[in-house]
Amino acid sequence: MKHMTHTIKHHLTDALLMAYSAGSLPEAFNLTVAAHLSMCDECRARAGAFDTVGGALMEETTEAEMSKGSMAAALARAKATPAEPRVQPARDGVLPAPIQAYVGGDLDAVTWRPVGMGVKQAILPTERGATARLLYIPAGAAVPDHGHRGTELTLVLQGAFTDATDHFGAGDIEVANEELDHTPVADIGADCICLAATDAPLRFRGLMPRLAQPFLRI
Repeated sequence: MKHMTHTIKHHLTDALLMAYSAGSLPEAFNLTVAAHLSMCDECRARAGAFDTVGGALMEETTEAEMSKGSMAAALARAKATPAEPRVQPARDGVLPAPIQAYVGGDLDAVTWRPVGMGVKQAILPTERGATARLLYIPAGAAVPDHGHRGTELTLVLQGAFTDATDHFGAGDIEVANEELDHTPVADIGADCICLAATDAPLRFRGLMPRLAQPFLRI
């Protein structure tokens, strides 16, 4: 990725890092966490510590006798399950390597769909349980005022945005829940590109966004 001069100040929570290490997150959240880890030295080190603790706990676990055919069944499930995104080396471009693996390249490989007011999105192919989408927000434009029915992870890949809570630049991740209602506004200086993962539909205040919501799968 291109060198970032912005100092990352918004990080992943311990709960998300532990769930990522345990492999219990939905694929869309896994992708977002992996992309942030590829950009953030601090969270990558913390994730490594959780991996180490998890490995130590497994070593101390008492072995249990396996039933007949359990190994074959486990291997069959593993083959049928899509590979989960993990931290990968950085590549040149705006999109981190974990996202490039889903898109098939950098921004020029993204198929954008208009959402309205100049905002565009590209939904990435992930398993059910949560949705991941790339968002393109023109400089100075705003995402409609909305709340959340679940958890939303928003990772800034280019540019920056401001909402009621703070200012978020490249590499920052915002963890939103049912308590947050906000209107993210992209900075004037550059178009903002984010990766957003949600495990429930957003709660829009305006009539037009609510009417368009089923078609946009937001």
